[in-house]
Amino acid sequence: MNDAALAAAIDNDPFGGSDVVPTRLGDALIARITQAIHDGRLKPGDALPSESRIAASFGVSKPIAREAIRQLAAMGVVHIQQGKVTRVQALNAAPLDRFFRFAVSGSKTGLIEAVELRRILEPPMAAHSAERRSDADLGRLREILQRMEAALGNVPLWIEADLDFHEAIAASAGNRLLDFQIRGLRPVIRQVMEIFNSREARTKADWRQTYERHVRVVEAIAIGDSAAAQAAMNKHFEAAEAAIAEIAASREEYHDGRTRARP
Repeated sequence: MNDAALAAAIDNDPFGGSDVVPTRLGDALIARITQAIHDGRLKPGDALPSESRIAASFGVSKPIAREAIRQLAAMGVVHIQQGKVTRVQALNAAPLDRFFRFAVSGSKTGLIEAVELRRILEPPMAAHSAERRSDADLGRLREILQRMEAALGNVPLWIEADLDFHEAIAASAGNRLLDFQIRGLRPVIRQVMEIFNSREARTKADWRQTYERHVRVVEAIAIGDSAAAQAAMNKHFEAAEAAIAEIAASREEYHDGRTRARP
């Protein structure tokens, strides 16, 4: 691209030719690009300007522009495809998903911390849902309850419905960050649910009691009782967390025993 063409392209770019201060250039560049997205100058699905245009717009080198784009891709802000233009994408929970899987890694401590994190987040989340949910949100929760009842005793189907249940409450709470957080925790929550729901001693009565705890959460949300919704979610975790900790401890003891038994 010749100088005249580059100048014309800069005049029409979404960043307005804003140079960045030559300190922490990559961070400053990322901040400027994300600001353009937040301001609506770049929208999900829009093509990101080329590395050359970004570098010229901000007065930085192409390697700095390239690294900034890579970091934005790692954050889930843009999507890079080989041989195609890089596009802005809607925010999603994928980066949190990867982080939580790495942080927990199936360890006893990690799983217990995941339960504690959910215990901190989800009861207030249920309270917000009771105050903010729409009729469509409530319909979604009731549909998931039907799936859960039909899946009693079927571990794979139950887990999928249970994961959807907690994500539906997060989505109805009216807070995007809570929504991202719970969706990002999905693979970790799945591990916890697999441990809890796969116990050999689990009876039909246990399954029914677990289902009824979910029903009570939805009933409180339906009538808009935030205190009752929070209390119902707390009761749900009180019933589950002791069993999860016990099973996680048993698994670790079994693993330690096998390790000590090796010659």
